[in-house]
Amino acid sequence: MAAELDFSPPEIPEPTFLENVLRYGLFFGAIFQLICVLAIILPVSKSHKTDSDSFEPKNSETVKKPKAAAPQISKKPKKETKKKR
Repeated sequence: MAAELDFSPPEIPEPTFLENVLRYGLFFGAIFQLICVLAIILPVSKSHKTDSDSFEPKNSETVKKPKAAAPQISKKPKKETKKKR
């Protein structure tokens, strides 16, 4: 009965090229997803130089005045009437 038991490791076939590509592609995808999630969670501090540039007052030449709303000639005001029931 002891002769029937086979405790040798099972024969596992070598992975093919496609299996290797899939395996490492999945690892790469998982690492990429972790980096993306960490980029969302962890705030990225901006350098002091870019912060000071954004607070500088702009020249009058670069500041554009908002345009006045152009009157719409094609649209006529609707007549206000009560509904008759």
